[in-house]
Amino acid sequence: MSAQLQLHGPVPLTGDKPALLARLVEGLDVTALWWLSGYAAGLAQQPASPSLSLLPGGATAAQASSRLTIIYGSQTGNAKRVAERLSASIEAAGVPVRLLRADAYPLRELKHERYLAIVISTQGDGDPPDDARDFVDYLSGSRAPQLKSLHYAVLGLGDSSYPQFCAIGHQLDARLAELGGSRFAAVGAADVDIDTVATPWLGETLRAATEALKAEGPPANVIPLRLGESQAHQPAPTWSRDQPFAAAVLRNQRITGRDSRKDVRHLELSLEHSGLNYQPGDALGVWPSNPPALVESVLQLLQLDGDAEVRHDGQNLPLRVWLGEKRELTRPSRSFVAAHAAVARANDLNRLLAPDSNAALVELLNSHQTIDLLQRWPGRWSDDELVAALRPLTPRLYSIASSMKSVGDEAHLTVDVLGYQAFGQDRVGAASHYLGARQASATAPIYIEHNERFRLPADGSRDLLMIGAGTGIAPFRGFVQERGAIGAAGKHWLLFGTRHFRSDFLSQLEWQQALRDGRLHRLDLAFSRDQAERIHIDQRLRENATDVYAWLENGAHLYVCGSVALGKSVHQALRDVLIRVGGRGETSADEYLKQLQQAGRYARDVY
Repeated sequence: MSAQLQLHGPVPLTGDKPALLARLVEGLDVTALWWLSGYAAGLAQQPASPSLSLLPGGATAAQASSRLTIIYGSQTGNAKRVAERLSASIEAAGVPVRLLRADAYPLRELKHERYLAIVISTQGDGDPPDDARDFVDYLSGSRAPQLKSLHYAVLGLGDSSYPQFCAIGHQLDARLAELGGSRFAAVGAADVDIDTVATPWLGETLRAATEALKAEGPPANVIPLRLGESQAHQPAPTWSRDQPFAAAVLRNQRITGRDSRKDVRHLELSLEHSGLNYQPGDALGVWPSNPPALVESVLQLLQLDGDAEVRHDGQNLPLRVWLGEKRELTRPSRSFVAAHAAVARANDLNRLLAPDSNAALVELLNSHQTIDLLQRWPGRWSDDELVAALRPLTPRLYSIASSMKSVGDEAHLTVDVLGYQAFGQDRVGAASHYLGARQASATAPIYIEHNERFRLPADGSRDLLMIGAGTGIAPFRGFVQERGAIGAAGKHWLLFGTRHFRSDFLSQLEWQQALRDGRLHRLDLAFSRDQAERIHIDQRLRENATDVYAWLENGAHLYVCGSVALGKSVHQALRDVLIRVGGRGETSADEYLKQLQQAGRYARDVY
């Protein structure tokens, strides 16, 4: 098993030792990293200097007062991206900073922190991201220390179509204040159009933190050492979320039956000449365009000129381009509902914005597209006001369904092309419809979203227990491809659920071939609509409880991919397995699963 030392700077050192460490850092391999870890740990135990320490892991009060600690909890990568922006800005201002994922933060250091920024998302109905569960539990519990010397700022990320919008961010902000901390920036609550709130929050946090920290004075003899997720000496990728790569579509094939209610596609995109690389478990970010027919319907309904030039945020574009490529039309936001209620003078819409009507508002957001609101509550919009009121179009993430060791410079996707009837009219999902319409020779703007929390074990002899429903099967195709390509000795057990065997068993022939050639060792299926009784994956887990428990006890890694609801039902089923077969109480079962997560043996990619 390969080892990786995760260090996040700065690393304060004194005397002539920094020169030795600086020479070691350049061109480090794994062996040198381990040597450096032990050497630095030894230095940290020497009493020669009160300022000697390796961060994270035992910072002195003086060091804590002279740097900003940034902690992020991220499910899809957005919180991490915002935290990295803040870290880079603080570092550029000449102020010491360290950036840590929440599950890498040494909780014992919280009582010593002087300046802290937290960027954290909220999942589903008010849940923290998986990598921040322990941090949130600790801060919310009785073991949390008093923090009367702490200055902090919290940015919450969420989706206003969920009832508990940014609940975790608000919860942490309130708890830090309760423990005696003082805000140096007001709590932020960013919707799907993250930058609208994140950018001003970053500016205020940057200003307040740099002013306070520069007043503290810089620590002596600091060598910035930044290793880990962003390895030193590696150039930044050419293509990114803000500068996507135009990937050519090589294949677009429907993989559900003709009589299926779902239109699921297998897409293959070329990464040739992009320099992009991914690992199984990563996601592909796709920048979609809204369907042209939908854009024209909005223009016609509002009697607006699509060719009219509209200037907004420093850009001057035709209204048709704004609506097609720059603004969300399939996902209305809470802020747009408020703006449209004023334009349409709709009292019933206004009532939905009251705090006690949150559930009704969420139901409206989930059942209506923007054009549905415009049709049900007519109002007159000007072109520039409409562009300003609609939230920016955002990319969508899709689990990559391939391994580069198997497919080369390609990325494969499994996409459910969303189509349905609403208010007597056809409606589609923006991104899935966009991808579903991409035929061979077309291109799609994409980027790689790395997911460090959903990784194969470095030890190829470990068994994998893979649980997915619908298109949640996608990453496991990449897992099996990767492990087959490297000759991994571990076994693979796939539990897959969908509606119907005959029409909805995705990539059925591939999985059957994997069973025949030994790359897949066990396959359990749950088809919910093929019988009177609805059968789901959680039932299959309970039916095979003895085997599930044996795999876990023998060191298997457990992966879950699918909806938030799937993640919760599977988690409950695993608790039941541990209680019934493992003979554990509820508290012990919870602790067992928590330890699996902490050890990296229980990973979830839920959405």
